[in-house]
Amino acid sequence: MIIEQQRQNTEVLIRAEGITRVFGRGSTAVHALKGADLAIAPHQLVALKGRSGSGKTTLMNMLGALDRPTEGKVYFQNNEISEFSEKKRNELRRVHMGLIFQSFALIPLMTAYENVEFGLRIAGIPSVHYKDYAERALDFVGLKTRMKHRPYELSGGEQQRVAIARAIAHKPSLILADEPTAELDSKMGLQVMKVFKDLVQQEGMTIIMTTHDPSIMRVADHVYTLEDGQIVK
Repeated sequence: MIIEQQRQNTEVLIRAEGITRVFGRGSTAVHALKGADLAIAPHQLVALKGRSGSGKTTLMNMLGALDRPTEGKVYFQNNEISEFSEKKRNELRRVHMGLIFQSFALIPLMTAYENVEFGLRIAGIPSVHYKDYAERALDFVGLKTRMKHRPYELSGGEQQRVAIARAIAHKPSLILADEPTAELDSKMGLQVMKVFKDLVQQEGMTIIMTTHDPSIMRVADHVYTLEDGQIVK
């Protein structure tokens, strides 16, 4: 079993041990993950790369408690989350994690501020903090002056930064981003990556993202490759 720990920090925030995920049964079964092992230290920007179908998104779903492994275990802050009930997994994501998607997933009729505030409501943050938390998050991603704009009034890069603000407003320790720059041009993609680096360096967050972009991989602290459902050296 290969669990690669970061040499500069022996503490592990999230860990996957022997993760296997099988979809279907019998001759039609698909092995999306085949005993994948991974350990991520806090305060890192980590990229997962691999061809389509290599298991990147499936692994992200395991780390984000969106799915359970067929075999193996997932630990977050030394708690085995792969055996959590659905209620506990939902609570874990709301409180400790932020999710960012390729498609932005903003609510069209809500302003940037309202989209971020909606995320705070879901996270269970007391309403007295909504204004401060939302405005701070939007300011961090450089959009405080655009917070009254709706998604259709924003560029693709700005919409993704609103999605980032929504994911970070409740101050999670882990951000999971699935192809967050795939719909952006290279300039906007680099702007998003600068925000990610600032989140790690200034806010102490840990970010795990999937990507196909070599330029994005160059700014990551660590890059892991998935091949046929396994993490390779």
